Amino acid sequence: MTAGEPAGIGPDLCIQLADVDLPAAIVVVADRGLLAQRARELGVDVELIAHDASRSAGIRRGVLAVHHVPLSAPVTAGTLDPANSRYVLATLEAAADACVAGNYRAMATAPVHKGVINDAGIAFTGHTEFLAERTSTPRVVMMLVGGGMRVALATTHLALREVADAITRESVSETLRILNDDLARRFGIAKPRILVAGLNPHAGESGHLGREEIDVIAPVVEAARARGMDVAGPLPADTLFHPERLAQADAVLAMYHDQGLPVLKHASFGTGVNVTLGLPIVRTSVDHGTALDLAGTGRADVGSLVAAIALADTLSR
Repeated sequence: MTAGEPAGIGPDLCIQLADVDLPAAIVVVADRGLLAQRARELGVDVELIAHDASRSAGIRRGVLAVHHVPLSAPVTAGTLDPANSRYVLATLEAAADACVAGNYRAMATAPVHKGVINDAGIAFTGHTEFLAERTSTPRVVMMLVGGGMRVALATTHLALREVADAITRESVSETLRILNDDLARRFGIAKPRILVAGLNPHAGESGHLGREEIDVIAPVVEAARARGMDVAGPLPADTLFHPERLAQADAVLAMYHDQGLPVLKHASFGTGVNVTLGLPIVRTSVDHGTALDLAGTGRADVGSLVAAIALADTLSR
């Protein structure tokens, strides 16, 4: 479990985990002093032990096992500091590398603040892309799970004006393959049923509102069907999320971030989980941001993180 942005609610959530019944033993990858400081600020009595000691001591309520990664600078809850951006990335590297090595069987992540990492002069677009590079994975897929839905994305953290250019036959085909394979491999769905959204309003209105559906998405869907996949689309996004239609599907492939995720987050905010598909490791995350205004107040809700840990436990089994 990586603690995320040190000035955000990630450390608060990790502290709260010490008093939650979890389906698996966890190790928090963070600065031990930061966790102790935040526990004092929250008025929580928690025992922090070294992660290697936890193997023999076991995990019990009121105890957190910590894989210590040192901060670069002191932290004030709610106040971002670019000086700690390298520390944030170091926690991700430590967790990912340990998962690849087989020391941990899954990785769950608290939220990071992409802006402050970029302010430090580090090119960073998100966990998804960072972990793909760290594990030498050529393509990964971002999917959120919650509210009875699984919504995957053909593109992730792109400016809207760049999305259409990123929707190519190759990229959509590979995304669809990874989604189908991991629904079978990780989620145990023998024959995944996938709905594919169009890019444009009304799925292009027969080419009058854009040709991406005709030139790119429809040919990819047809080719996937020819390979034996159960895929439907391209479908208009404004009617795709009707409950009766979703009941006949295992996942939706949306073309861009804010096409699919607002619907899922409306149905599940606070309990949704972000999953990175295509990696050689299991990685899940919360569905919310760093919430700087809540850091150190004791008002952060641990629900999404508990759900992320539970799903990581299930997928890794």
